[in-house]
Amino acid sequence: MDRARRLERLDDELAQARELVVVPDPELAAEARAEVTRVEAEQARLEEELKPLLVPPDPLDDRAAIVEIRAGTGGDEAALFAHDLWRMYTRYIERHGGWRVALLSGSDSTLGGVREVAFKVEGAGAFGAFRREAGVHRVQRVPATESAGRIHTSAATVAVLPEAEDVDVSIDEKDLRVDVYRASGPGGQGVNTTDSAVRITHLPTGIVVTQQDQRSQLQNKARAMEVLRSRLFDLRLAEQEAERSRLRRSAVSTGDRSAKIRTYNFPQNRVTDHRINYTAHDLPQVMEGRLDDLFAALRLADLNERLEDA
Repeated sequence: MDRARRLERLDDELAQARELVVVPDPELAAEARAEVTRVEAEQARLEEELKPLLVPPDPLDDRAAIVEIRAGTGGDEAALFAHDLWRMYTRYIERHGGWRVALLSGSDSTLGGVREVAFKVEGAGAFGAFRREAGVHRVQRVPATESAGRIHTSAATVAVLPEAEDVDVSIDEKDLRVDVYRASGPGGQGVNTTDSAVRITHLPTGIVVTQQDQRSQLQNKARAMEVLRSRLFDLRLAEQEAERSRLRRSAVSTGDRSAKIRTYNFPQNRVTDHRINYTAHDLPQVMEGRLDDLFAALRLADLNERLEDA
């Protein structure tokens, strides 16, 4: 614990410097005040570095993340914004280097938007990074379809689930209703001519998962079951936390899916995360996937809250 020992030494240095601040010698007192400022700054830096060591890591953070984006209020503009979020996250994943992204399902809309898209992010720390993205994302801008130049407000919802492992969730086949149907939309040869699309309903919870992007019914069912396991695992986690009175009440929680968490204001070149009062005026860079500063601020806020709850 070199940092901890360094903090102890800094406490001694700070006490000595403060004693010299009140000496009659103006030059020596000025040097002491400068030393106090320097030591206090180094103390603050070391304390920030020590914070992660004081909170045990969440074992779920290294799981793969299942991310689902859905267009909300706003019609075609909401679908375009959902596509923009999908692109933003894809760019961020590409810049990260150690992660891989796999498209699970998608439903296109008009004008190049998406009604919904689901994808998996694999790699160390994937769920830990994306878990704070869950919630309602709001956009304020002039839509391409707006001839009068009026600013519209639209929204998209993001859900983030830890990938469930077989040992996490046991699914009884009798609790499932599996329907197959003809896939719709663009696809390769055979996709639209056979009953390859799959809809799985988990009867006890009413959770419905559809999958049609793969070429075969078997592949679609496997992908649908993967998403279903993650949704059931997420539901179980939420129930456990509620029982322990550990509701996600913090600014960086992922539990309240209805909460507006962030606003992307294009006319003012501003992105604001309402949970932690974070504002930056680099919206084009954010939309290109440069999310490091934002994600770091969210991690720090989450860490501070967990320290307070410890």
